[in-house]
Amino acid sequence: MSPYSENALFGMGNPLLDISAVVDKDFLDKYGLKPNDQILAEDNHKALFEEIVKKSHVEYHAGGATQNSVKIAQWMLQEPHKVGTFFGCIGEDRFGEILKQKAREAHVDAHYYEQNSEPTGTCAACITGDNRSLVANLAAANCYKKEKHLDLESNWELVQKAKVYYIAGFFLTVSPESILKVAKHVSDNNKVFCMNLSAPFISQFFKEDLMKIMPYVDVLFGNETEAATFAKEQGFKTEDIAQIARDCQNLPKQNEKRRRVVVFTQGKDDTVATVGDKVTTFPVVDIDQSAIVDTNGAGDAFVGGFLSQLVVESPLEECIRAGHYAANVIIQRVGCTFPEKPDFH
Repeated sequence: MSPYSENALFGMGNPLLDISAVVDKDFLDKYGLKPNDQILAEDNHKALFEEIVKKSHVEYHAGGATQNSVKIAQWMLQEPHKVGTFFGCIGEDRFGEILKQKAREAHVDAHYYEQNSEPTGTCAACITGDNRSLVANLAAANCYKKEKHLDLESNWELVQKAKVYYIAGFFLTVSPESILKVAKHVSDNNKVFCMNLSAPFISQFFKEDLMKIMPYVDVLFGNETEAATFAKEQGFKTEDIAQIARDCQNLPKQNEKRRRVVVFTQGKDDTVATVGDKVTTFPVVDIDQSAIVDTNGAGDAFVGGFLSQLVVESPLEECIRAGHYAANVIIQRVGCTFPEKPDFH
């Protein structure tokens, strides 16, 4: 099996239609939002979704963290199409049709569980300057059912075909039992399971489920804020990001044939990663601050770039370089979008 075969990369998560618009501080204050954050929508945010679509220059993009990363990995690899498989739940509605169309255009092999009790999920990206506040209304994404989708023979065969797996921490709020089933398959077959801390609230409020999955995690991603929150919640006695990475690496692990790799991005500062027994820093691609259009999707893009090289069994340094490249491209565009072809060598 060549590393470039179809369905070599498997992702599962919350497919959301991103609705992004530039807003002002009053808008953030009105809905109690921080400039740079990710939260799940509550009742008081209902009006936000109605208000943001009326803004001038609203953009719609296929989103959801894991789906974004799979899409970027596919873009980085280009050929063959459908290297990336994606599972998640959508509604039988117009937004769902847009998501299916966008997945096809990105050459991702998306197999959605479609239901009609909830509409397709959306994520409002409220942009102020180079900050973005994300409010996710999971809706249909929250309705993913292991027994109605993952367990179906034709779907499970796609899971088995993969060799690299990626699930963002966000999916812990939806179907931890689906994550566990996939994670155990990966571990039992000595393949590579990657996960993301995704947002501070995951480490705080979904700690128990997160720690059930952690022993199966071969590659752990996060940013500096998520790493700090995770360390605090786990009682690590440090705020030093390199030490936090080492402490994460040393958490119990199921498949001992693979040493856990921990990768923490820090925006424009160096990326920190465990390389064997050492913790090494990797500088990001230099960029003029004025060239930054939208940092939304930078983390997803980093993971997508990283995964594209992991699938072809490149060394860790190359995976990180590809991650930095992809993130650098994405932050110079609105939403998690990219030019027709990458220029990565």
